[in-house]
Amino acid sequence: MTWQERRIVTFLSAVLVVLFAIVLVLLGVRYKENRAEKEAAQQSGVSTPTDDPGAYTALSYETGSFTLSFSLDENGNWIWSDDPSFPLDDTTILGITGQLASWKPQQTVTDSEVLENAGFDQPNATLTATTAHGTTTLLFGRATTDGSSYYVRLNGDETTAYILPDTLYTLLSRPIYDMMELPELPELTEDCLLSVTIQGPAEEDGSVGPVTILTAQQGDGVTTWRSSGANITDDPTVRALIADLTSLTITKCVDYHPSDEAASLCGFDNPTAQVTIRYTAGTDSEQALALTIGSRLEDGSGRYVRLGDDPTIYFLPSEALDPLMPVAVNGLEG
Repeated sequence: MTWQERRIVTFLSAVLVVLFAIVLVLLGVRYKENRAEKEAAQQSGVSTPTDDPGAYTALSYETGSFTLSFSLDENGNWIWSDDPSFPLDDTTILGITGQLASWKPQQTVTDSEVLENAGFDQPNATLTATTAHGTTTLLFGRATTDGSSYYVRLNGDETTAYILPDTLYTLLSRPIYDMMELPELPELTEDCLLSVTIQGPAEEDGSVGPVTILTAQQGDGVTTWRSSGANITDDPTVRALIADLTSLTITKCVDYHPSDEAASLCGFDNPTAQVTIRYTAGTDSEQALALTIGSRLEDGSGRYVRLGDDPTIYFLPSEALDPLMPVAVNGLEG
């Protein structure tokens, strides 16, 4: 290595040392700021949220649209307090406890004029988080001017407010059905299908709607579809129908425990289509997937759907059912 190369290496090493020192200084400053904020809160008699996300045992919050409560069951799993049997996906709950544990206000506000106009007289949300040592209450006032943060009052302290990013408020704004662990439909491929039976709506009470049956014949890696003896494999409607049925995914719950009236309003007294898909599973055993299609949503975005004997009402988008609905009403001749 020449003296010029050694000089360059020495210079670069010195630069790295300086940069490293700057990073350490910045981290130290930030640590002191966070510590000072916590000490100031403690001195004012207001405790900050527990920094251990696993310490929380219950959450209760209210927005302008709904009130929700959650707690840990005897096995340490989060449940919806109103219905412990609800298949809760706890991702949102863990997000909330994680946000509380990493309590990092963007700003602390003590100016009386600002506090007076922070919107706490008509809050957007309230949150109560419980641990074994007590509760922490957050009151969400108005959003900041840019809409990306909220004024928050902690434990009823009227002398101080904190500006928090909207991350926590966004989590609180998720309705319960968006927190449901949705059923997974079987992964269907055309070569595992045996038949598709489609029954349309009945024309009058007590009658049976039109039935269309598609039967698959599997051989040498080729699927041949027949209906009433005719080869319909290349029929465009059949091709579109099979493509959609093998890619169905439940993405939304509409009503977990619907009343008879709700089910009727969703069109299940006389479904627009009932579909039974027979297929072979990985063990070559025969399985069946049954779908009951109700009425269309008012906005035309999709239809109400039930799976098998499950009374829960789900949603499927219109585009996933476009080839199916004409067949249900008119058969393949329609």
